[in-house]
Amino acid sequence: MATFFITGASRGIGRELVDQVLARGHRVAATLRDPRRLDDLAERYGDRVWRRALDVTDTAQVEAVLAEAFEAHDRIDVVVSNAGSGVFGAAEDLTDEQVENTIATNLTASIQVARRTVPLLRRQGGGVFVQLSSMGGHITFPGFAIYHATKWGVEGYFEALAAEIAPFGISTMLVEPGMVRTSFYDAAQRVPLSEPYRGGPADTPPPAVDAMPGSQSGVAHAIIEAALSDAPPLRLLLNSDAYELVTTAVAARLAAFEAQKEPAHAADADHAGRAGRP
Repeated sequence: MATFFITGASRGIGRELVDQVLARGHRVAATLRDPRRLDDLAERYGDRVWRRALDVTDTAQVEAVLAEAFEAHDRIDVVVSNAGSGVFGAAEDLTDEQVENTIATNLTASIQVARRTVPLLRRQGGGVFVQLSSMGGHITFPGFAIYHATKWGVEGYFEALAAEIAPFGISTMLVEPGMVRTSFYDAAQRVPLSEPYRGGPADTPPPAVDAMPGSQSGVAHAIIEAALSDAPPLRLLLNSDAYELVTTAVAARLAAFEAQKEPAHAADADHAGRAGRP
């Protein structure tokens, strides 16, 4: 029986993960702003559900709840950092508060959850740290710039962290779903476009949720399978749209870089003295 610690467990992929982990016979330490939202699972599964209130943007609370969870369980095998939010709107139109809150929730909180978790996993001899990212950590859509900024940041931070903590027996997994049929889109803020952006690239709403290819259940199943496997991958790209869009974007980026080989080498120190010479 494995034990999972999951943030953002109230809805969407987080709630689906809690459901599926418990249905498989494992234990869950679930954190969310209002633990009462899991009353039904506590009634059904009893002490296999451990619940605490947690606002991931409160670093002191993150540290305290993580310490309590690790103390309450013999071992926590998988930590899933899932909490996140989104805001749709042209980058210029967002308020300072929306920019700061999105970064605080999606990027800073993810970093702080990981920083507080690593010593606890190291102390117990290892484990798996799962960070929810997105195909939006590799590609971009107009009207979603601040979300992309956080996910590209998540990708860089956790790729570097993975190498640092691998010697401690800690595996790191970045989960990169495409568009998934979740409540994320209902909960996301939408900022009306100002006049200069109307009719432009940012004036394109996301597809209807029921037209999106990804399913909560499929994503949660894939995360659990990979996290409990003998070799969790650094990146778990999920859903057909993510596969097609990300592989296409990465191939195009690589082709653009290859076209710059000559000027790249020309900027090296041993070439600099010849600049401008025939």
